[in-house]
Amino acid sequence: MSALDTFLAAGASRPLDHHLALTLGRLAGESDEAALLGVLAASLAVGRGHVCAELGRLANTAVTNERGEVLPGLSWPSLTAWRAALSRSALTGDGPLVLDGADRLYLRRYFLYEQRLASQLRERITAPPLGDPRPLQAAVERLFAGMGPEADGQRRATERICQQRFSVLAGGPGTGKTTTVVRILALLIEQSQQASRPDPRILLLAPTGKAAQRLKESIRKAKGGLPVSDRVRDAIPEEASTLHRALGPIEGSPTQFRRNAKAPLAADVVLIDECSMVDLATLVRTLDAVPPEAQLILLGDPDQLASVEAGAILGDLCRAPALRGSLSTLSHSYRFSGGGQIGQLAKAIRSGEADEALALLRGGREVRLSGPSPGHSLGAALDSAVTEGYTPVLRAKNAADRLRALDTFRVLCAHRQGADGVVGITPNIERALARQGLLRPERRHYPLRPVIITVNDYDLQLYNGDVGITGPETRGAARVAFPGLGDGPPRELAASRLPSHETVFAMSVHKSQGSEFDAVALVLPERPSPILTRELLYTGLTRARLRCGFWGGEEALRRAIATPIQRASGLVEALR
Repeated sequence: MSALDTFLAAGASRPLDHHLALTLGRLAGESDEAALLGVLAASLAVGRGHVCAELGRLANTAVTNERGEVLPGLSWPSLTAWRAALSRSALTGDGPLVLDGADRLYLRRYFLYEQRLASQLRERITAPPLGDPRPLQAAVERLFAGMGPEADGQRRATERICQQRFSVLAGGPGTGKTTTVVRILALLIEQSQQASRPDPRILLLAPTGKAAQRLKESIRKAKGGLPVSDRVRDAIPEEASTLHRALGPIEGSPTQFRRNAKAPLAADVVLIDECSMVDLATLVRTLDAVPPEAQLILLGDPDQLASVEAGAILGDLCRAPALRGSLSTLSHSYRFSGGGQIGQLAKAIRSGEADEALALLRGGREVRLSGPSPGHSLGAALDSAVTEGYTPVLRAKNAADRLRALDTFRVLCAHRQGADGVVGITPNIERALARQGLLRPERRHYPLRPVIITVNDYDLQLYNGDVGITGPETRGAARVAFPGLGDGPPRELAASRLPSHETVFAMSVHKSQGSEFDAVALVLPERPSPILTRELLYTGLTRARLRCGFWGGEEALRRAIATPIQRASGLVEALR
């Protein structure tokens, strides 16, 4: 049995990785097993969210499966043998792999993406400053008047970003990113109007429909109290779009878009929110379409989970010395100020302080740790929390009240699959609620079933992450209520018309990014998992405004807090 077959049989690689290595080896006339294992390593890396495989870290180490479990009897080649095999192979050079001087091995497509992104950003950060800073300083003071010294970071960020072609505004939940951004947009509009120029064309973008909706709501709320003229306030846009929709997908092609470098977006200012969720390929295609003279502003929390696809771009940008002059970080959290336990726990998790985190969880009111549920059932404590959290939803009198109540509580899981993942937990929640007489989950579209959309449907104006709830009627065709468009009432659609969707009593922490709830129940896996990281705990915790309960063992929490996400890439070096 070949090395590739052994890896596949042991569960160390996916069929996709196996077939790619076989195919590229055949096309390149390559039979050296070390070189073919290079293809396997590079493909596996992308599948696990890395941009490349770091051969120096893998060499001579035991092989693990996607759950992080060591597979006996399997190891990667030595670095010397691996480097030699790849250096003489037709797979590298002009082939489908790129091996750089730091022993990072890329699938060529991702190497080119990384180089393009670095080039795009270098061009923007070396552009000359925009405008005279002196009149800007007085305008900034006016817009932040009465906000106190805790807003000094926002003042400095606003003044800096208004003068730059490219900026990153980073900060955790409640640190005032939207407050800052809406003032930046107001100042850019004021500057244009004072110079008798047309108002800048401003494009608000986000990676998902849910994130775009939240950005729209936040901008609308924040601009209401601005000390600016009605003309300026009216020129601040409220509509936000997904990146995918703004680029204009071409039917039948997942990688081709109508907007690109030859047909750029019609925009003078492009703002992208929730950038921690944006993968390398998507950001490169977006920047291709942003006109070179436009201002580009990226917003996000670098401590949150990285994108599901390859890359941890926001984290890389915040670490890159070359971008230090383009980075503004907000640290004062208005949401978690005043010594609240959620804020304290978030800080402890971010800092890797497991003892401090567990001390907070053992005696907490806003945050609390319960042991793992026996036999993969919900367990009495989680059963009670679920009943308390979802009873207001299931007893609400109308669709508007049900939708509001549905946004106050959610069960979050680290995994999607498995007994303690979304797929395993959801039937348990349904049974727990049925025992209380709150549900009758006897068919797919049962009354009061909450659903989440999993794809974008532009015709129905339903987007990935949108949440609705099935009506209480027991006769006739089921209808599902979703939040209204704009300020309108809830809209109802026949369940049979909905695009791909699923029940949403529980959702993955990844899927919850961009959402907020009053209370969260965070279910952790009992077995060790590479998915259970510091960033996952932080992201799940900070979805909660008021309370967060953790269901899992202390050892699982310690492992997670001690395990920051490490996504392999060469972007920081490429930006130099």
